[in-house]
Amino acid sequence: MSGRIAAAFERLRVEGRAGFVPFIMAGDPDLGVTRDLLRAAVDAGADLIELGVPFSDPMADGPALQRSAERALAAGTTLTGVLALVAELRKESSIPVVLFGYANPFLRYGAERLARDAAASGANGVLCVDLPPEEADDLEPALTAAGLDMIFLLAPTSDRTRLDRVAARARGFVYYVSITGTTGAAAPDVGQVAAMVTTVRERVGLPVGVGFGITGPEQAASVARIADAVVVGSALMQLVERHPGAALVPAARDFLSGLAAAVHGARA
Repeated sequence: MSGRIAAAFERLRVEGRAGFVPFIMAGDPDLGVTRDLLRAAVDAGADLIELGVPFSDPMADGPALQRSAERALAAGTTLTGVLALVAELRKESSIPVVLFGYANPFLRYGAERLARDAAASGANGVLCVDLPPEEADDLEPALTAAGLDMIFLLAPTSDRTRLDRVAARARGFVYYVSITGTTGAAAPDVGQVAAMVTTVRERVGLPVGVGFGITGPEQAASVARIADAVVVGSALMQLVERHPGAALVPAARDFLSGLAAAVHGARA
């Protein structure tokens, strides 16, 4: 694992709590506001950040994140701009940053170039939603050589063969998709999630972050009791959509603070 991601999960393990991981779509509504949202997330107590790279056909995303990506692209957001934003954040914070996106933008940029530039910016990992381990022969070695973790998804439908393939290539942590369907589509069944998280930990041997369908503090706390990290994305970007202008960042900070408190206090 990269130093920052490994250190974050080790600290969480020692402290006996789960981590809070907000997803923020870069460039929604513009990169300047994203910079402020990243600072708000750090101030609120986030343990890692997933920073979305917008793509025009985000097939795993529900309507809220699709609209978020559309707004970001309309604002002119590029992967180069996202990496520059990471470099700005790195001057202020050591919080681990995972680039979350799709194969098309990443591979068009170039695997070696992405690995080099992402590492130089201070990013710590890459999660490519539509690139399973058996198709990662270009990207995963390049990221590993640059000291970046490649993070893979697992889902309720993942069988032992898929778990073993992920175990062979994944670094950092595993992102467990708690529901079948797109982001924000439904609430997770905590009992089913608990059983699968145990299986993934045993089979893959990495921390497990759980996301999709987690919209508020109560759900976040329930998942935090069983997972190593809790990821919240659609609910935050819906807030961005509802609060244009100066009200956005204070509202986001309050929302993120409530989620962080719920996650961090869940095992107390």
